[in-house]
Amino acid sequence: MRKDLPPLSETEREVLKTLWEHGPGTVREVNEKLPQWAYTTVQTLLTRLQRKGYVACDRSGFAHVFRPLVTRDKLVRHRLRDLVAEFAQEMTAPLVLAMVEQQRPSPEEIQRLRQLLDRLEAEYESGKSGMSSPTKPRKQERSDSSSS
Repeated sequence: MRKDLPPLSETEREVLKTLWEHGPGTVREVNEKLPQWAYTTVQTLLTRLQRKGYVACDRSGFAHVFRPLVTRDKLVRHRLRDLVAEFAQEMTAPLVLAMVEQQRPSPEEIQRLRQLLDRLEAEYESGKSGMSSPTKPRKQERSDSSSS
């Protein structure tokens, strides 16, 4: 995914969500899933999404078929990186804690978080983490402050 993806409007996100949930579609098919909007509005939004690099358009058939170029997961990760860069200044723990406290994770998500934390801890301890230097001292500071 391009690192310079432009921001999305709320309406553009709705159209992109429709493509994620229902798969590729023509303007008419997407419009059927979004009956609150006029056909021309959906057409305009799909064109904007294409221009911004979020969707591709197959023009080989009679009707143009739009498909997402960006997965939901990749977009979430991209937006979270931006959020961390803007607000957390490399301190990801407050962001992660806020998300977990606000949106209670499912048992499956809790298991994935445990596995990730275990893997990161093992990598950190073996020196293979590739973590930036500001992260390593932060863990030590936390340990030092908890023992005080």
